[in-house]
Amino acid sequence: MKEMKRFLRIFMVPVLLAAVSCSSKVEVAGTLDGQPEGMFPDYSEVTVPCNIAPLDFTIGGEEKAFLEITSPDGRRIGVKAGKHGFKIPIRKWRNVLEASKGGSLDFTVAVRRGGKWLSYSPFKVNVSEYEADPYVAYRLIAPGYGLWNKMGLYQRNITSFKQTPIYENRLTDNNCVNCHSFRIQDPSRMVFHMRAANGGTVYMDGSHVEKLNTKTDKTISNLVYPYWHPEGRYIAFSVNKTFQSFHAADHNRIEVFDAESDVVVMDTQTMQVFSNPELMRSDAFETFPTFSPDGKSLYFCSAPAVDPMPEGYRDVHYNLCRVDFNPETGTVGSKIDTLFHAADSSSASFPRVSPDGKTLVFTKHGYGNFSIWHKDSDLYAVNLSDGEIRPMSEANSDNVDSYHSWSSNSRFMVFSSRRIDGLYTRLYMTYIDENGQEHKPFLLPQRKPAKFYSDLMFSYNIPEFIKGRVRTDRHRIGHTMRTSPGTTLSFRESSAIGSSE
Repeated sequence: MKEMKRFLRIFMVPVLLAAVSCSSKVEVAGTLDGQPEGMFPDYSEVTVPCNIAPLDFTIGGEEKAFLEITSPDGRRIGVKAGKHGFKIPIRKWRNVLEASKGGSLDFTVAVRRGGKWLSYSPFKVNVSEYEADPYVAYRLIAPGYGLWNKMGLYQRNITSFKQTPIYENRLTDNNCVNCHSFRIQDPSRMVFHMRAANGGTVYMDGSHVEKLNTKTDKTISNLVYPYWHPEGRYIAFSVNKTFQSFHAADHNRIEVFDAESDVVVMDTQTMQVFSNPELMRSDAFETFPTFSPDGKSLYFCSAPAVDPMPEGYRDVHYNLCRVDFNPETGTVGSKIDTLFHAADSSSASFPRVSPDGKTLVFTKHGYGNFSIWHKDSDLYAVNLSDGEIRPMSEANSDNVDSYHSWSSNSRFMVFSSRRIDGLYTRLYMTYIDENGQEHKPFLLPQRKPAKFYSDLMFSYNIPEFIKGRVRTDRHRIGHTMRTSPGTTLSFRESSAIGSSE
């Protein structure tokens, strides 16, 4: 009998623990004002796509806490906080998201104090009826940009927490891998560059992988910042003579500047590069090209050239410009329109047009073009129907808000921000409603978010929405870049075909 009692004690302990840990309800004895302190990330009152991963978060200073999530039709999820906060079950989360499209979820946090459960005021998470593209591609790189021997291009499934590599530079002698671009969010058509060892441009079309040697006798450098034409035949690039410097005592730690730069277009059928003299002027710096969704306009940034550099780097101010493009003849127009006139205290970079063609968003900052290290960098929106320009105040912060990408339905935008600590770039998403108004942004969800973001020693760089997973074998990419002599591009004079004017 004594042995039986001992057996029952041993047997019952884990059963009682399991019963406690599986509990999905607590009896609340009272309420607390406001929201719990130390919430990270802050998801209160954000608007999320209806296919986003669970919004796990932590609160500070509480040993015992409980979260209840309720949908408009009464479905609920109960989650007890663990060591790293609230871990929301993904299947249950998807069910309440589906039930909340076009509505909102109520999040109620309760804490255990003095032997009683006390609840804070609930906060809402709005659920859009729209999905965002299911993947975001980005580069992970050390935040100082002085070390680049370990880096890669990665893709994150935003409906879950799974990150997989597109390419890692360990496959090509730890070279620099940068500037990836996709054709209208298509994961099967992609370009990116490799610098230093095994250098060249990676051109991917489905299973086809090709190495391109992109310096021509008429261009000042290899191809740099890319953007695909929506029809897929053309890719616009800048060509830049870029230099980097580091400040010993300045709130902008790193400065990257151009001594020369032009804008050109590559024809993927002929493997030729062409432009227009107005985009290759010696008295101007042209950079950051991007096509309109209809393919008939080419936007770019242009500044009057400053000499000498780097002494005059603070005197460089980029306008936001537009020129006609004719995809049928493969020609660039010569009449330049200016959408944003830079002043002595402003400069534009990274123009991106929404897929519905209504809004162009660019990064505005004090000078130069490397906004991702300028603390005053903010996102600005241009209404393309009337030319009105305004700051995206709901999305911006008091630190760097920069490189951005549209979801294919124009309802969400992902962008990079240093708002947490001023050092590391993290990814935020903002909902853009039918009126073009941005909403409160939210940090890319992670499991154990506080631990994840404090432990990650890399910055996110160049986030790009894509409609699915990049499936090209990264080992094939590495083998091609190591062994192929590459296809060398040539320069085609614009007059050979005619003018788009």
